Amino acid sequence: MTIRPIRNDSDHESALKRIRVLMSAQNDTPERDELEVLATLVDIYEQEHFPIEAPDPVEAIKFRIEQMGLERKDLEPFLGSRARVSEIMNKRRGLSLAMIRALHENLEIPLDALIGGEG
Repeated sequence: MTIRPIRNDSDHESALKRIRVLMSAQNDTPERDELEVLATLVDIYEQEHFPIEAPDPVEAIKFRIEQMGLERKDLEPFLGSRARVSEIMNKRRGLSLAMIRALHENLEIPLDALIGGEG
């Protein structure tokens, strides 16, 4: 087992190829240890080089109501009037703390998704 730092895209690709080979490694074997170390190195490299942006709160709401088979009017108990729902969904108004709590508690939208891209 020779493990090196992942410094560039070529190293990254090599590590991914090796991970694919090791995916079926049994627990408590040197191959499994190698897999875990490589996976950690790849994860760190990807976090630095391919960061994932915070989700947009409105997109998170749209996604969740679509998942649940709801419509915009179903947001009124959490956001306020039809006009308020429209302002928020068209990004003309931000979410208040009370709205964020209501959406999180009632529609189970993760707090990170509701707070993340606000601004």
